[in-house]
Amino acid sequence: MPGSYYGRIMAAKKSASRKSRPARPARPAEGGYTVPGISRADGHHVAEILQKRLHSLNDLALTLKHVHWNVVGPHFIGVHEMIDPHVVEVRDMVDETAERMATLGVSPAGTPGAIVAGRDWDDYRLGRATTNEHLGALDIVYEGLVADHREAMERVSETDSVTEDMLIAQVAKLELFQWFVRAHLESTAGDLSTSGAQDEKGASQRASRAAKKRG
Repeated sequence: MPGSYYGRIMAAKKSASRKSRPARPARPAEGGYTVPGISRADGHHVAEILQKRLHSLNDLALTLKHVHWNVVGPHFIGVHEMIDPHVVEVRDMVDETAERMATLGVSPAGTPGAIVAGRDWDDYRLGRATTNEHLGALDIVYEGLVADHREAMERVSETDSVTEDMLIAQVAKLELFQWFVRAHLESTAGDLSTSGAQDEKGASQRASRAAKKRG
């Protein structure tokens, strides 16, 4: 039919027109500014450091909810309900960190793909598991996360005291929650059942064995 032939011709012309258009340049992640009082290069460097912290905190918030849903066994309700208020704190840290990056003139990347591409750690491996197993694994999670946060504090300390103060406040909350976790893993002599563990699996196994001995 003439109409159908004409339609195919117009569609082909539109397709050729789209192909001939020059590609739009990608929008830069870095703006042409930073906060007053420090150089743009320094401000953007601080934001780059914060991007890794943003990935870590986003990952932590998801991991904590995963544990909240999958913990079972004795002390379930105590651990289940202990986690959620801290999730709120961590999500506030996420927002605070991303907004600090934007203030410094750099676009924060917070998509799931950005987290996966930017992280240098594996996914949390435990599914349904006992309270002691999950808490043992979480102790290892916090070991790495707090250490990295403290390193970031040192790296920004001479450049941006505002960002340093933000990280210090975040570390205080993260360390407090790790203490809550460790209180479940600690003996009356002050020894941690996860002591010497190198990874989440090893820590969860040690915590589980210690709980069985106590029981």
